Amino acid sequence: MGETSTRTVDRAIDLLAVVCDTRGMTLADCARATDLSASTALRLLRTLEAKGFVQKTEEGLYSPGRRIMQLGAAALSEESLIDYCKADMEALVSDTGESTYLSVPGFRETAIYISIIEGTHSVRHTSWVGRTIPLAGTAAGEALVGRVAPGEYVVVEKGVEADVTAIAAPVLSGRRVVAALSLVIPSYRLNEVLVARYGELLAATAGSLSSGLSHEPGVPTAALSS
Repeated sequence: MGETSTRTVDRAIDLLAVVCDTRGMTLADCARATDLSASTALRLLRTLEAKGFVQKTEEGLYSPGRRIMQLGAAALSEESLIDYCKADMEALVSDTGESTYLSVPGFRETAIYISIIEGTHSVRHTSWVGRTIPLAGTAAGEALVGRVAPGEYVVVEKGVEADVTAIAAPVLSGRRVVAALSLVIPSYRLNEVLVARYGELLAATAGSLSSGLSHEPGVPTAALSS
């Protein structure tokens, strides 16, 4: 019984590794790469999908799910991605006075905040690190799902909280969005001129981080993309 359970775990891990290493795999590809029958591969993939570790596209291709991305980000956050972005986030706070967040994809259509540099105003958005927000209807979510072009930014008012406006831009590793950089600001403090200025600063900062990310020895790209 124990040996059978261990073998099932081994097979599931092998499948997960194959999906993470080679994206966009069909069921047949997954079965072939792991020497499993199609029925066994399908059963294990459905279990992994239900837990959020893999996801299936409309075309029937399997790729890493939100849960594996969240776990990868959590493992990396303290030692690489947060450290990599910290100085640029501090510069944004210095330039704007507003709280700056770093977020990554979470589980089941959410984003998770993994870092903040708090703003310098007496009234400011304080730490939501570790908290999840919906991808839908939020600035960070729009950036994370690829609806914001590199070098651009998105503005969402009242996305999560009333009287709060968020401005976000994507951080990419190659062509893959790995994080969102955002400013979270009390709406009363903003006007069109400030929104444009802050948005351009944010997009430029996210673009600079993206340019260096693939070449930064302290931030392993393969791990971030898994």
